[in-house]
Amino acid sequence: MGNINFDMTLAELTAVVMSILILSGYHAYLTVRIRRNPNATSLGLTRHIRRQWVRVILRENAGILGVQSLRNQVMASSFLASTAILIAIGAANAALNPSFFQEISHSLNFFGTHSKALWSIKLLLMSANFFFSFFSFVLAIRYYNHAGFCIGIPINSDPVITSNFVSDVLDHGSLHYFLGMRGYFFSLALALWLFGPEWLLGGTLIVIAVLIPFDRRA
Repeated sequence: MGNINFDMTLAELTAVVMSILILSGYHAYLTVRIRRNPNATSLGLTRHIRRQWVRVILRENAGILGVQSLRNQVMASSFLASTAILIAIGAANAALNPSFFQEISHSLNFFGTHSKALWSIKLLLMSANFFFSFFSFVLAIRYYNHAGFCIGIPINSDPVITSNFVSDVLDHGSLHYFLGMRGYFFSLALALWLFGPEWLLGGTLIVIAVLIPFDRRA
């Protein structure tokens, strides 16, 4: 078996490292901000709103309204999970069966490595990213369904089913939904990486520019 060459150029390696540092640094900053001042971020604020919503639903015994609201979340998660698994399989298939798209990407790659092996690795990484999104949305559906059963139980009828318990279940579902959506956002940078390191770095900056207003308090 011949040697497979997928050595990165300095420009490509630099772009990859910088992109990882930018994305990691931003989310580290977001994590600290959520812990210190949660209501100043959209994640912290929506978490507060969800807990208030659960208290009202349980207190007013409005289980039907709660289930209908959760159904919308389940439908959205199902659609996104289905889309993610289709893209993941398609990207994996493209990695194993190079086509003319590889030639197109190489024609726009001015500073990166023109390596078939590295191109396939990029596609496999994008496929893994969408598989991650798929499993995140599947777990979100699981928690939303579980919350639907809990909301249907009248308050004070079971000492285990409290508003905090239901809120925690919803928080887990929302966290997985958030992670699944992050996978979709990250896919932009990974897809642009197919065309070269400069595209990867540019895609990373675009992703950050889009996420900043989304993560701020609504």
